[in-house]
Amino acid sequence: MAAKKIKTIIKLNIKAGEATPAPPVGPALGQHGLPIMEFVKAFNDRTASQKGTILPAVITVFTDRTFSFIVKKPPVAEMIKKAIGREKGSQKPGREVAGTLTETQAEEIAKIKMEDLNANDVAAAVKIVKGTARSMGVEVK
Repeated sequence: MAAKKIKTIIKLNIKAGEATPAPPVGPALGQHGLPIMEFVKAFNDRTASQKGTILPAVITVFTDRTFSFIVKKPPVAEMIKKAIGREKGSQKPGREVAGTLTETQAEEIAKIKMEDLNANDVAAAVKIVKGTARSMGVEVK
């Protein structure tokens, strides 16, 4: 069996279990002639357990108008917001503090996100998490 030819790869951040044919999903898939509802149903079924969390989806589109997709772990910023219990980071990072992240929380986030991060070990992953926290105006203690 010959491998299917890949037409394009689409990356979207979608709320788990809440994908709809409305933008950003509909237009992104529609322009490649994909069955939008088929993706929406499959994505919602696969992510129903994590409802409400924003998840990155990488959709591989093939030339015969079929697709496959993988769902990654939530973005680090989302995990930090959940850990500090806030809706969003600081409006003025560096001047205003949005919250405090403990060293342990940073390490937990790094371990969960490890497979998606460009890091060789947990220590490097923790640095990435701390950098994201800093850019959001979240202190790490």
